[in-house]
Amino acid sequence: MTTIDLPKFPTQHGYMSEKIQHAYITAAIENGVLPAVAHRMPEVLSLTASSDTSKPIQFWQLFSVLGQDPIVGIVGRFYERVFADEPWFTSVFEKVGGLHHHIGTQASMWIDVMGGGPYYHGAEFRLNFHHTHNAMALMNDTGAQRWVKLMRETLDTSADLMTDDPRVRTSINTFLSYFMTKYAEQFAFEDRHIFGETNPPLKRRINFMNMSEDSIAALSEQELSEALADHGVDVAQYPTKEALVNKALMI
Repeated sequence: MTTIDLPKFPTQHGYMSEKIQHAYITAAIENGVLPAVAHRMPEVLSLTASSDTSKPIQFWQLFSVLGQDPIVGIVGRFYERVFADEPWFTSVFEKVGGLHHHIGTQASMWIDVMGGGPYYHGAEFRLNFHHTHNAMALMNDTGAQRWVKLMRETLDTSADLMTDDPRVRTSINTFLSYFMTKYAEQFAFEDRHIFGETNPPLKRRINFMNMSEDSIAALSEQELSEALADHGVDVAQYPTKEALVNKALMI
């Protein structure tokens, strides 16, 4: 197991972070990316990323690893691409403000959601207002494809801002994919959030010795199988949930 010292930067919840955290966890449980008890897991709820590099960084933990400057740097590089793009795309942003305006507002939103504290005043109301009033011309399949293309290019050329921790890029991909999926549903365009690899499923570490019989029986068959396999048990010998529970009680 490889470990690193974290947090590198102090964290706190912002105007958006807790609500977005809860919504993401709920969706990730439904998709099998997080365990069913993720809402009660300290390592998931914490704003500080795990020091164990085998465990994913949840995107509200990114500030604990990166701090402010790299986040602003990534957002800055993205908007430099936006303002150098084709007029049909760039003009929508220009109507709202200049390059530095967009860097400041977008970076504030990222920092807020990533655990850096209350930076994005207005929270989701402000974000929704921006998309439905200022950016509506791009909240469609064509606009989304161009936005994703430029962001993917930005991330692919910004490894120098992401530290040596390989979990950072996948966490940023997860953050962007979550929001793009949300916008695709809200504005009815095709969801094509191809930013790269996202966070792998987080396995819940189960210690049968600290659990009651009822708690063990309440586990899903998959959780029982995975936990027993982690204990070196050949789960193929226990084809039913009842058999798995009985084996777990023997450990």
